[in-house]
Amino acid sequence: MSSSALVGLDVGEKRIGVSVADTGIRIAVPFSTVEVDGNEVQAIAEIVLKERADTIVVGYPRNQQGEATSQTEFVEEFTKKLEYLDRKIVFQDESLTSVMAEQRLKSYGRPYAKGDIDAQAATIILQDYLELNHG
Repeated sequence: MSSSALVGLDVGEKRIGVSVADTGIRIAVPFSTVEVDGNEVQAIAEIVLKERADTIVVGYPRNQQGEATSQTEFVEEFTKKLEYLDRKIVFQDESLTSVMAEQRLKSYGRPYAKGDIDAQAATIILQDYLELNHG
């Protein structure tokens, strides 16, 4: 089976955390953060094309009860804007990924910014997807 590239997204209203992975290696790594400034769809498209990703894994927010929230709707609307790329788009539960991302960054003992949390959260989302689907 040949490997394929994946891009993971942690979509927020201010920033979008981006991670990348290859199904052959199965390790997601933080890539960058994209500011939500009107050019975010183009910026994500450029990353997807540059990485030759055939799948986009989008973190899917839900509340503690597993129900959709206003953030869920925001993520769904944003994701629709990526459909023109003609790539497989999948949702991956993102429960507690931001909390885990911040704990992981704290454990490194180095300073970090909000954007680092977003990129790390995207990495956790993508790693979860890899383990469930390519483990």
